[in-house]
Amino acid sequence: MGAVALTMNRFVSNFTNRLDSKGRVSIPATFRAVLARDGFEGLYVHPALDAPALDAGGNALLGAIDALLSGLSPYSDEHDQLSTALFGTSEILKVDSEGRVILTDMVKDHAGIGDHVTFVGLGRKFQIWEPERFRAHLDTARAKVRALKRGIGAPIAGAAVAQAASPEARES
Repeated sequence: MGAVALTMNRFVSNFTNRLDSKGRVSIPATFRAVLARDGFEGLYVHPALDAPALDAGGNALLGAIDALLSGLSPYSDEHDQLSTALFGTSEILKVDSEGRVILTDMVKDHAGIGDHVTFVGLGRKFQIWEPERFRAHLDTARAKVRALKRGIGAPIAGAAVAQAASPEARES
C-alpha cells in the first residue's frame, strides 16, 4: 500500500493533448488529482532551466525551489540569479472547472509549443513539452540511461570475472 500511496502523490507517465481554438489545454486527469492532493490553487509554471520545456507543479515544486534557495546566502548573486530564473519568469496559471489552462505566449515561446503539448511526469513536478522536442529528449535520455547501465554493470561484471580468474578462486 505504501508504494501505491507514494505513486498517487507523484506525476508519472506522459500524455499528449491538443490546444483548443481558444488556446486552452487539458491537464491530464491523473496530474490534476496530484495537484488537488497537493492543495495548490492553479498551476505553477516556469521555463525549465536546462531544456526547451516548462516545469510545472504545485506546492511540492515550490517547496523544492525554496529548499534549493535556502542553501544559498540570501544576498548572494547565485541566490538572486536562481530566484530570477525560477520566480521572475514563472506564472501561476488558472485551472478552469474542466481542468484546462491557457498557456501564455511567453511560456509557449520558450518551449516552442504550437497546437499540441506533451505532459511528462517527473515525480514531484511535471514538464510541458512540444511533442517532437520531447521525443528527441526521450531518445537522448534513453541513450544516456543505456550508457549509464553499461557503465554500472561493467565494473561489477569485471570484478566478478577477475574474482573467478584469481588463483584463490581456482583453489576453492
